[in-house]
Amino acid sequence: MINYNESFVKYDDGVLWTCESGSSEAAPVLLCSGGPGCCDYLEPIADMLESDYHVIRFEQRGCGRSTADNRYDLSTAVDDIERVRQHYGVKLWIVAGHSWGANLALAYSMTYTEHVKALVYIAGTGIHDNRHWNDEFHRNADEIGEQLPEMAFPFNVNVNDEGNRSLREFGRRPDFYARISKLCIPALFVMAENDIRPSWPAEQLANLMPNSQYVTIKNASHYIWLDDAEKLEAALLSYLQSL
Repeated sequence: MINYNESFVKYDDGVLWTCESGSSEAAPVLLCSGGPGCCDYLEPIADMLESDYHVIRFEQRGCGRSTADNRYDLSTAVDDIERVRQHYGVKLWIVAGHSWGANLALAYSMTYTEHVKALVYIAGTGIHDNRHWNDEFHRNADEIGEQLPEMAFPFNVNVNDEGNRSLREFGRRPDFYARISKLCIPALFVMAENDIRPSWPAEQLANLMPNSQYVTIKNASHYIWLDDAEKLEAALLSYLQSL
């Protein structure tokens, strides 16, 4: 049985919920859940990694057990990850995220590159403001649907609105793609063959980054571990152990 140690990171007048598992002596890995607006749901991935890594999870402001304060923009979320790093006394860590959390992990890696050993981008949506992408996603959601993991806390629509708005703004910066092309940290992109979200924006990012690998899990949907946990675990461990 895995033991999880909860800890609350204080900031100003609020707290961020965090959780660690595995050995504190092992290489640290941060896991960022998606949404934005979802509580932490990445325990299954923590279970895959905790035997070999120090796994740290957290919940964004307004999500789950973290304080709701209406400061839900991307920049604040990135700085909150840095608060978590400092709280745990980590100098260099692997930053991983799923879905929108993959974009958050990428934004953190671009901002605090000196603290990032590698990026793991799982079923991320890319960073774009593309109507065609959104139309295809919503059409697939209506026609195909998808299996969702259980969430222990309600979804926060306000976090979702502001997180997505500020992410689009981040991607419209004139130097965005130039910065991606100069981001030389190792990166693994793990995508799902049957994701209802088009994968081309993530593929573009992977092709821009000079030290990246791109893997597709066959017959898997967005929450890959619900379809093929074994293949996802193999892809993650194979890559992380190669670093």
